[in-house]
This record gives sequence, structure tokens and C-alpha cells, in this order.
Amino acid sequence: MNVPGVIDHITDWLKSYAEKSGTSGFVIGVSGGIDSAVTSTLGARTGLPVLCLEMPIHQPVSQVSRAIDHIEWLKHNHPHVEMTTIQLTGVFDTLVGSLGINEDLAGHNMALVNSRARLRMTALYYHAAANNHLVLGTGNKVEDFGVGFYTKYGDGGVDVSPIADLNKTEVFALGKELGIIEDIMVAPPTDGLWGDDRTDEDQLGATYPELEWAMDYNGDDSTLSEREAEVLVIYRRLNTANKHKMDPIPVCIIPAGLK
Repeated sequence: MNVPGVIDHITDWLKSYAEKSGTSGFVIGVSGGIDSAVTSTLGARTGLPVLCLEMPIHQPVSQVSRAIDHIEWLKHNHPHVEMTTIQLTGVFDTLVGSLGINEDLAGHNMALVNSRARLRMTALYYHAAANNHLVLGTGNKVEDFGVGFYTKYGDGGVDVSPIADLNKTEVFALGKELGIIEDIMVAPPTDGLWGDDRTDEDQLGATYPELEWAMDYNGDDSTLSEREAEVLVIYRRLNTANKHKMDPIPVCIIPAGLK
């Protein structure tokens, strides 16, 4: 991959899209992970204003400090970058207290996790509308089109997806070229939605390189090693279960004779 060429291409694409849409800049949630670090840096390279939101919800200190360190690095290198911290922990706790929750329900914990992402999406779109900005998506190709590892109407609710045609390993390659801080480059990927230190691999059951392999695999399953077969099962299960995120919303078409 021509990494400098890809960086320039995405930067030019973002600037052109913003100009054609009549918007004045970008807003992005910065989590302390590689995807948001690379995406925010690409947005900053356009020369347009970039508003970075840091939105902790019962967040581990390490994630918050990485996010702040990255934003400070970005501001030092790009004077048109600004930062706003939105403390959402209290908002989340109030929401939880108002939902009439039933902790015995099988989907209880995941429902709360997704609620965190949707609160952040609400904050992003407030600031996007107020500033005439676009919301930058931070999903990569494996997450967005492979295993559906994102929250519908949460971090999946964006205006543009600059890195969605790049696998995770390719995103790391861009990060190295862009000079993303070392703490982010070496941190295990995590969605940061559980309030603990669980990683994406813990949740998915496979590494990103393994999932990238599975996403592209089109061979004879009988020739696979035990681990390869296991990863392929994981990938296919997640891909099937999350099709509702990746496919267009089903529309019930009314036959002509009934209208």
C-alpha cells in the first residue's frame, strides 16, 4: 500500500466533500484508540476546523489520558483544532435510572453498552449542527463491513467514513506514517464502552489480522488449520448476526394494487 498516497487521497477527499456539502469543518469523538486518532489527524490535515470531543462515560483513566494526549498533540501541529470535554457519566447514570431496567433480561448489559454509544452520537450531532460541521466516522473496513462491530445509530451514525475502506492493519500503517503518539500505537484496540479493560479481541474472539484474513478468504475450508477454521466460524457468525447493521433498512413495498 502506498501509505503517503492514501493519506493524501483521504485528506483531499475530505476537504472536497466538505466544500461541496457547504459545511465548514468536522467534529469527531476521540477515544484514545488508533481509529479516532488517525481519522482526526486526517481531518486536521485538510486545514479546515476540527472539533475533537472527549466524552467519558465511566471511562478508565488510561483511555481518557490517551485521548487528551492525542488531542494536545493534534492542537500543537494544527492550530485550527479545538477540544471540548463533555462529561456524560452523570447523563448516562440518569438515563439508566429512568429506563425501568430489568437486569435479568439477556440483552441488558449490551443494551446499556449501546446506550453509551448513542449518547455520544447525540453530543456529536449537536456540535455538528451548531457549528455547520460534518461528523467524522472512525470505523474501519473490518468493523463496518465485516463483523459489524459498532453500535447502530451510535458510532455507526456518521456523515462521512474516511477510513472505512482500510483494514485495521492498514489504519495502523497510516498511524505510523502520521506520527500518532506511541501510547496509542501500542494500546490494544478497545471500544471503550464497558467501563473496564476488555479489548476488541476479548469481545470478538479473534485478532484483527485474523478477521481480515477471514473476510478475504475464499478457499477450501477442508484445508484449514484448526485455528483458521475457528476464526472463520467466528467471522461468519458475526457477519451473519450483524447483517442488520450493514444492509439497508428493510422497506415494506406496498403492491400497486393495494395503493
